[in-house]
Formats: sequence, C-alpha cells, structure tokens
Amino acid sequence: MNITPELIFTTDKRTASEQASSAPQLDDIAERDFTLGGIDGILWTPGSASADHPVPLILLGHPSGPGLARMRPRLEGRARAAAELGFASVAIEMPGNGARPRLAGLESARADLMRALDAGARPSEDVIDRLVLPLVDETVPEWQATLDAMLALPEIGGPVAYSGGVLAIGIRLALVEPRIVAAGLFAGSYVPLSILDEARRVTIPLHVLLQWDDEGNDRQRSLDVFDAFGSAEKTLQANLGGHTGVPAHAGEDAGRFFARHLG
Repeated sequence: MNITPELIFTTDKRTASEQASSAPQLDDIAERDFTLGGIDGILWTPGSASADHPVPLILLGHPSGPGLARMRPRLEGRARAAAELGFASVAIEMPGNGARPRLAGLESARADLMRALDAGARPSEDVIDRLVLPLVDETVPEWQATLDAMLALPEIGGPVAYSGGVLAIGIRLALVEPRIVAAGLFAGSYVPLSILDEARRVTIPLHVLLQWDDEGNDRQRSLDVFDAFGSAEKTLQANLGGHTGVPAHAGEDAGRFFARHLG
C-alpha cells in the first residue's frame, strides 16, 4: 500500500515589504523550508499567490554533491527571478546529499570519475552509468512525490516546468511526468547512453543551456542529447565560459521561455 508522505513546513520567511504591511505585495516572496517523507526542501512563492490566484510551479534541479544548503543562495536567485514572472519554485535535497544516507556505490563511482579526469581521459560508460543512473532512479520518484504535495497547496495550481540539472534527471522527468509541460535543462553533467535513448521520446518544449568550456561537461554527449530530443520546439543556447560563467542574458532568455509556456 502506498502512503503519501506528510508535508511539514518548518520555517516561513517573507520579504521585508510584507512584514511591514498586513497585505501581501506583488514583489513579496514567501520562503518556506519543509520536510516531505524525511527529505528536506524549500518552497518559494510570489506575493501574488493565493487560493483565489494559484500560480504555476518550477521544479529547481541542481547538481549532486554540494547539497541543498550550499546551493541555497544560487537557488534563491533563480527562485526570485521566477517569482518576478509570477511563478513559484521548489527545490529538494538530492539523494546521498546533506544529512541523507549515502547512496551505495556513488562514492566509488565519483572516485573512478575523478581518476579518469585527472588522467586526462573520458570516463567509461560503466562509470557514467554507476554515477548517474542510481541518482536518476531515486530522484525522479521523489520529485513526483514533491509535485503531488506542491499541487495540493491551494496557492499552487500549475502548469509545471523543470529547470536545471542533473541533465539525466531532467530528461527522465520530461519523459515520464505528464504534468511537466516544458523544461529548461542545464547541459552540465554526464548522460548515460540509456538516457540518451530516453531523450528521443521527449516531446515537450525545451530550452537547453550549454556552457561551452565547462570543464565537467561532456560537450559532445550534450550535443548528441540535444540532437536526439524528439521535441518540435527545442532551443540550444551555447555560451563561452565555464560552469559558473553563465551570462546574465542567458537567464533572461530562459525566463522568456518559461513565461511563454507557463504564463
């Protein structure tokens, strides 16, 4: 028997403009920490969100490794940009990150990855599979449970989009989750060949961001993935620079993409 995990909000922080007024303003953002079935997360909602005016939702993906606490400032920046468009955003702790139990085999796969990179070699497909596939298999159902909980809130009504990485997680979610109507994907992580096959069956609108000089990115595999996508609307935006060198206009372009499909 499946038991729906309980959503528990643990903190509730709002911007100064709302704290100074009894009526929410359009530029207010509520930032609420929560736990869902033992998984930590953060929900950001714009001041315009209410039961009478439910807003769309963006799922904020982020890399495995740093953990939610370290990623929080960058996630908050993305959430505030989404709130300016009238959208809520949610992020959750990745499996094996933060205080969550380690994933069996993940640390050894990461060590094998680093040995290959230190030797100037491309990691083998076996290493990529061991590194990425367990993360995809565990994270996607957790995102779906999170989506169930968020859409049960009166102030969130959809439609829903996915934004960010890990690229393979975004591909799987775009394929299996019908409530996701568009995805903005960050091509900054390794993609197993089996996930490349899944990309061929993805048909929702896509906006793919690729940092051309990202030292941790398999550029050719990212290009192969983009070519494989079956979407009638797909855009690849490639910019010079490393992983953290994304230009400001790239975020603005992604915002316009989400505004078209969620607005």
